[in-house]
Amino acid sequence: MLRSSRIHGPALLLLALLLGGCASAPRVHEAAPGEVIASTALAQVGRPYLYGGFTPEGFDCSGLVRYAYLAAGFTVPRTTEDQYSAARRISLRKLEPGDLLFFRIGSREVSHVAIYAGERRFVHAPKTGKPVETKSLDDPYYRDRLVSAGRLY
Repeated sequence: MLRSSRIHGPALLLLALLLGGCASAPRVHEAAPGEVIASTALAQVGRPYLYGGFTPEGFDCSGLVRYAYLAAGFTVPRTTEDQYSAARRISLRKLEPGDLLFFRIGSREVSHVAIYAGERRFVHAPKTGKPVETKSLDDPYYRDRLVSAGRLY
């Protein structure tokens, strides 16, 4: 004689929960926006400087910021001055990858921007004839010209 195997009530619910848990997809770690911004900027090291440039064909300093932030899903102002105005000021002690560093090079209050990459390093497009590069916050030239840090996300 064949018996029908039936699962009733609470046992059925328990079985469904157990099987459902086994079938769930693993969680994927999503990178924080600042990590995406910094890694995108770092990937551009060696690209040429191009005044007004904001693509891998060539970058100026604010164009590099715009490109890296777009990769993380954020639209930011195009110029250094507008990025400076839009950024929320943060202490240098609270810098995180993806934050911005603003410098005074020349006579204007703020004329250069860079992306903090972590470990006291930043990425920037310095000037005509020099490709995108990394520098240290301890570099005397940049340390003496640092105006402030800010965050746009």
